[in-house]
Amino acid sequence: MLPISDLDPSEVADSPIQYDAEPSVDAVLDVVLPQYAESLIFGAIIDAKTAEHAASTTAMKSASDNAKDLIDGLSLQYNRARQAAITTELTEITGATAAIE
Repeated sequence: MLPISDLDPSEVADSPIQYDAEPSVDAVLDVVLPQYAESLIFGAIIDAKTAEHAASTTAMKSASDNAKDLIDGLSLQYNRARQAAITTELTEITGATAAIE
């Protein structure tokens, strides 16, 4: 990016500008490229783990919701059966009392 010159194309020099790099470009690439590949692989592994945890969380929430619905339905059925049994007992008691009188 340096040196900065005006954007006027007529002022651009014909010869390319030489830049010095310290350490050499090859030495930098020898270090940077393996680190870059390692970070890509690590990122893919982390993404896979995140997806696994998200799927597990969704499955557990679905199972919990289904269990709650099942418990609610069974509780309602149990309470209706209990209420019917109590009503039958009260009817029998009332009928027996009426028969005695």
